[in-house]
Amino acid sequence: MSITVRPVEQGDKQEVISLMYEYIVDFYQRPRPSIDKVHSLFDTLLENQLGIQFIAKQGGKAVGFATLYFTFSTTRADKITVMNDLYVVEEARGAGAAQELFQACETFTKDNGYVCMSWITAADNYRAQRFYEKMGGVRGDWLNYSI
Repeated sequence: MSITVRPVEQGDKQEVISLMYEYIVDFYQRPRPSIDKVHSLFDTLLENQLGIQFIAKQGGKAVGFATLYFTFSTTRADKITVMNDLYVVEEARGAGAAQELFQACETFTKDNGYVCMSWITAADNYRAQRFYEKMGGVRGDWLNYSI
């Protein structure tokens, strides 16, 4: 069954928000954000000013999403995208959805004049690391911190 990837539309809201909660709470085991915050994030990304989301569908069912945020890099003196999320439900992994989502993000980045796309993944997410290396990603020299 083929995978279709496209930018998220208003009609995708419930499916995407359901995937976002699965990603946040089940996959990354983070506290469940309020529905108001998740709806606000979805609506902000739908405007395509600060970022964009893509949805992957298989047989009419949402099986994954990816989120790109738009920002700048001082060291490159140019605009860049950050792929903050790439998530595919367990039962659809290995079917090409992740590759299609990644390529949609990469294509958007190139087609819209961004100098590069960057991303991070958890240090223990070896499956994702293998996938990103297969897609041509190169591990960077920078360490990631947060506060």
